[in-house]
Amino acid sequence: MTGPLLSLSGVGKDYAKTDHKAARVQLVFDLLRRRAVAHAFRALDDVSFQLAAGESLGIIGENGAGKSTLLKIVAGVIAPTRGKVVVDGRVGALLELGSGFHPEYTGLANIDLAAALLGLTPSEITEKREEIIAFADIGSHIHDPVKHYSSGMIVRLGFAVATALAPDVLITDEVLAVGDESFQKKCIAWMERYLAGGGTLLLCSHSMYHVQKLCRNALWLKAGRIERYGSSAEVAQAYLAYHEEKSAGAKRPITVPSAGEADYAIESLALDPDARIRSGGSLTVRGQVSSPDGRTPVILLGLVRADGTPVYGVSSDMDRVALARIDDRRLSFALTFPELPLLPGKYLIRVHALDPGGVQRLDNAEKSFLVEGDTRELGLIRIAHRWRNGADPAAPAIAPPGPR
Repeated sequence: MTGPLLSLSGVGKDYAKTDHKAARVQLVFDLLRRRAVAHAFRALDDVSFQLAAGESLGIIGENGAGKSTLLKIVAGVIAPTRGKVVVDGRVGALLELGSGFHPEYTGLANIDLAAALLGLTPSEITEKREEIIAFADIGSHIHDPVKHYSSGMIVRLGFAVATALAPDVLITDEVLAVGDESFQKKCIAWMERYLAGGGTLLLCSHSMYHVQKLCRNALWLKAGRIERYGSSAEVAQAYLAYHEEKSAGAKRPITVPSAGEADYAIESLALDPDARIRSGGSLTVRGQVSSPDGRTPVILLGLVRADGTPVYGVSSDMDRVALARIDDRRLSFALTFPELPLLPGKYLIRVHALDPGGVQRLDNAEKSFLVEGDTRELGLIRIAHRWRNGADPAAPAIAPPGPR
């Protein structure tokens, strides 16, 4: 059994802090005396994972999380401060497309130069030259000096040259964030063919759509450390939920008066299942509410996305439902969504206790839960739909697979 193509164990990277003159002087002395740097920024810390032949891994995280540093270490551009990196194969890195081009040379001359630097022999360059030119698709500009190229043209040529190498491990850093739409589609199609042919991909992207489309697994970096590692759908959903919660924190919260002894108050709230359901699964909300005068309050239940986007709301008086009485001062309620059509993500159940007239909100409670699924559909809910082949209304309908 062959080992992994790529293996990282406890990898860390520190950068010396030189934000003022004294720090720069101290750095020189530390280096001359071969001592550890006194003031350092830890860009990566204790990163470990393996990537076998034919696998694909997405690297996600906020700006400054250490993604580019990690890719540069794997590509051999920089050395780690700690840990071990083992690469068993030829690596092709699309980190800064076109950065190695000579501005005074034509695109054609730069193809030969860049291909030679990537390790292609003269015969291999001759064999692949037309393929590279066709993929770049910049027309007669291929004969112009690169200094006259637009950034999009440079990206096209850089990707065309790098992919001609057909490496064992392909490393890409935000390649799909540049270039026009047609170029992005061409890049995605090439990567899909590369993976189908047994290639191994390490993709860094802010697009969760591309990560889930191209990668089997994903690794979420946060402040230089691994926050989560697993299937791309699971990690992407957790990452999006994290950002939704950050967005919700930045918004002004809903203020509800605190329940006093003389108010209707929610005493307990529970979800079944407790923390996560599958998209399209069942969810039951149960709770108890106290009544200071024995009268029955109104229960208002809201379903919202983690960022505060409303999804659905209903109250007991809308449905003319009577709460179950436990004793003179306590009542219980339960509401079941038998087939909740929510798309994957993090959601909140918010329950409010209103006065018997349903006018004044007197208390509130909330519970969060995750909706899981492998779908890449967009929005908040899944709407049932069917496709047909062609415009013929008599053609048989095709039901999509839906979340799994």
